[in-house]
Amino acid sequence: MTKIHINKIITLHNTPHGSLLEVMEQQGLVVESQCRSGDCGTCRCTLVSGEVEYQSFPLAFIGPNEILPCVCKAKTDLVIEGLQFQTLVKKA
Repeated sequence: MTKIHINKIITLHNTPHGSLLEVMEQQGLVVESQCRSGDCGTCRCTLVSGEVEYQSFPLAFIGPNEILPCVCKAKTDLVIEGLQFQTLVKKA
């Protein structure tokens, strides 16, 4: 199972199903996103290391080493920086 290291503060376990955005949401992150189809670029972040595979071609501009978690999956362990997110508060 691959791991996703985010902003040097959180590590998630990747699952083979769904996009990176869906994996993050399943594990309690609320990621800044809008279109969920690679069109707007709101979820854009920097891929420091690792390799992703795109599920569909993103239309939003992405620069070198940038990814759109809404339309890609992790192929290897990832280190991501610059992701805008909050964690869900679990109620007792």
